[in-house]
Amino acid sequence: METQLIELAYALDTLYFLVMGAFVMWMAAGFTMLESGLVRAKNTAEILTKNISLYSIAVIMYMVVGYNLMYPAGGSGIIPDLAFFLGSDNTVEAVVASGGDVYYSGMSDHFFQVVFVATACSIISGAVAERMKLWPFLLFCVFMTSIIYPVQGYWKWGGGFLDAAGFADFAGSGVVHLCGAAAALAGVIVLGARKGKYKDGKPQAMPGANLPLATLGTFILWLGWFGFNGGSELIVSNVAEANAVALIFVNTNTAAAGGVVAALLFSKILFGKFDLSMSLNGAIGGLVSITAEPLAPTPELALLIGAIGGIIVVVSIILLDRVKIDDPVGAISAHGTCGIWGLVAVPLSNADATLGAQLYGTITIFAWTFIASLIFWGILKAVMGIRITEEAEDVGADVTECGLEAYPEFKD
Repeated sequence: METQLIELAYALDTLYFLVMGAFVMWMAAGFTMLESGLVRAKNTAEILTKNISLYSIAVIMYMVVGYNLMYPAGGSGIIPDLAFFLGSDNTVEAVVASGGDVYYSGMSDHFFQVVFVATACSIISGAVAERMKLWPFLLFCVFMTSIIYPVQGYWKWGGGFLDAAGFADFAGSGVVHLCGAAAALAGVIVLGARKGKYKDGKPQAMPGANLPLATLGTFILWLGWFGFNGGSELIVSNVAEANAVALIFVNTNTAAAGGVVAALLFSKILFGKFDLSMSLNGAIGGLVSITAEPLAPTPELALLIGAIGGIIVVVSIILLDRVKIDDPVGAISAHGTCGIWGLVAVPLSNADATLGAQLYGTITIFAWTFIASLIFWGILKAVMGIRITEEAEDVGADVTECGLEAYPEFKD
């Protein structure tokens, strides 16, 4: 009977892990819809191509080398051991002999983790939209998913030196979102702003082509985030863990709602109008903010954390625009600035976390990702060029990069 219970719990937790991973995979659709809604019509097909391509690259490269770098058999704490491809899964005998300590399939863990690395690449896609060549972007995704992301992921989630230092990041405000945003920031700096974005030093509005699509994308991301945070609990097969997962869902939902309302009201105060794009980024900002610690806070504190994230994302978007960091979808602010806030907010509810350890981890992840990305973006720029021509920007990346238009029946 005990053996059957162990096997049943293993099957339940594996299924839970796989379903949560599928939720996170659906976030790829959310990013695709959000980004394609916030870019201009002439760049839509190119951003769609980028998103389905980056997801596929992430799946392949994480299987080949990324997963083993992030979760190695050994390592120094800084440099992980190198290994390739996936090993065999747990045997029935090993699961039973563990007495329940081995409680989910190794393959389910790989599937859950690979959709996280794809999320980090999706963040980059939106920030460099409308003026980057497709080939160098895809090559950067290879580097990102096989080296940059797995190495810093090892430092925390793979048992590396950040984990030993007490750095806390439950589901990835730093490991996933800040990492993606830092790589995006490096890319934007090397790439430069879109043609016509700044006139006489002042930012010019470049409205997205399809706000209904952007709103749909935000709701898809909101839905997928339940898997992102809920799945990171790793287990659901007992009362305590089931209750924990339920609380994570509630806190995730509440933080997102707080981010939307705060961004909506704050944009009304600043601009005199309710700004939809700021509200959408408020939802993302609230979700990113709670991701570092979605279990420890009460729902009331989760609401506050998300609301502050919603205000932060509005301020960050405005400030980055003023210093001519051109981010068409607000990804650097929503994932980077709010990721930092989420990390430093962890000690508000987690008594085991310290502000010093949180700042240490935050600075380390940002510095590694930004510097490594800046170097690789620079190499790509020198070797093959990363920016489309001014003429191509005028025509749109759809035609020049993909040879088709997403909306052929509509003309400017």
